[in-house]
Amino acid sequence: MFVHFAIPFPGVVTLASAQSTVPSSRDQFRALRDQLQNQPGLPFLDLLCPRLVAEIARQCHHQWRNRIYTPWITLSLFLSQVLADDQSCTEAVDRFQKYRADRGLDPVATQTGSYCEARDRLPEDLTWELARRTGRSIHQKAEGPWLFQGRPVKIPDGSTVSMPDTKANQAAYPQQKAQAPGLGFPIARILVVFSLAVGTVLEAVLGPYQGKETGELALLRQVMGQFQPGDIALADRLFGTYWAIAAWQSRGVDVVTRLHQCRKADFRRGRRLGVDDHVVTWKKPQERPEWMSRDEYEAMPATLSLREIRLRVRDKSKRIRTVVLVTTLRDAEIYPAAEIRALYRQRWHAELDLRSLKTMMRMEVLRGQSPEMVRKEVAVHLLAYNLIRGLMAEAARASEVKPRQLSFKGAQQTIRSFEEVHLYDPRRIKADLPRLLHLISRKRVGKRPDRYEPRAIKRRPRPHRLLQIPRAQAQRLIARGFIIDDKM
Repeated sequence: MFVHFAIPFPGVVTLASAQSTVPSSRDQFRALRDQLQNQPGLPFLDLLCPRLVAEIARQCHHQWRNRIYTPWITLSLFLSQVLADDQSCTEAVDRFQKYRADRGLDPVATQTGSYCEARDRLPEDLTWELARRTGRSIHQKAEGPWLFQGRPVKIPDGSTVSMPDTKANQAAYPQQKAQAPGLGFPIARILVVFSLAVGTVLEAVLGPYQGKETGELALLRQVMGQFQPGDIALADRLFGTYWAIAAWQSRGVDVVTRLHQCRKADFRRGRRLGVDDHVVTWKKPQERPEWMSRDEYEAMPATLSLREIRLRVRDKSKRIRTVVLVTTLRDAEIYPAAEIRALYRQRWHAELDLRSLKTMMRMEVLRGQSPEMVRKEVAVHLLAYNLIRGLMAEAARASEVKPRQLSFKGAQQTIRSFEEVHLYDPRRIKADLPRLLHLISRKRVGKRPDRYEPRAIKRRPRPHRLLQIPRAQAQRLIARGFIIDDKM
């Protein structure tokens, strides 16, 4: 597959020696190589091979002729796009040309039409299935110390993405009502379920930004099947509703969330477990939501026995702020309040993961001209993100640290520093894997307590006028000799 981390150049990195009292980098590299050779292999790497991609494509009823842009090659080039600095189709085809030239193969057409048509034919279900399989495979191999008391923790969180202003995109994902027609961009809401242990995307769903049943709670109901008995759902206050907690509990899933903004906590009531820690009873709301059927409402429990814990945090202005946590982990001996508080602080990893996806991998503004291509583009971004997280998990396992201690940005930069043009081959990856994992394991996240930065930039952008009328209308006016000024 045409991804940056598969075939590094041998000898591209010179390992510096350390002090005599500390094992040298060369010794650490050799120890890491020996340790990896004794491991049973990387399961997520076997998920991406020509045979499996072709098999899933057939399951999606996709048929293709014996042509250059097979599903495997198309997916490989698609992955190379989302991982590259220049995410254009022209750049992807140029990399493919160089690959074929290096191997003495005939060149392909320099135009991008054939590749773009192949991307359009690529089954949407194939990209999503590979992203899910990869993320779950890495999550299932998480080490015991990475979990919360041996239990997997999953974090749902939502965000938005924008896309080109086409009629098809506007119909599927309308722009905000405050924007004038022809001046805004279609916007979609995305809900992602992350693994706290390894950071992979386990499930994701895309929907319109506005309208009935388009909020994050509605999207959560679509991915509720991702949560399995024994899991712990770690969520923000938006998901701290009676219905969401009851739905999780009915699946055997415990919940740690923040008290919903519409509820108040009174620590003078309930069964006291300790300081700022008690168990209370929530009664089922008498009003049935519009999205819930009468049978579903009757099946909901009449009450919920929940634990509330007060958490005091210091904000950026150094003031003490009080936060109330709600959890179904009611046993204070097994789950002390201090551990619940520490667990909830890790919910912020979901925000950092979304930033990695949207900012570092440039998923915030998509390129697809149709809703189908937009969804495929999102799925391929998630697949590439999971592959990076998989390498980080293996580097953490070999270095005996937690994956969250490694820098995603550092791993991404290390991966890009390796050979950029290659055909993905799991055997060749495993052959040179120790070098790559050793470099990734050295990129650690620094300790930055109470770190804060202004949300502002020093360098001014180039002053461009804002387009106040639709582009087609502006082009017609310019053709007729009008000058488009700031008022237009």
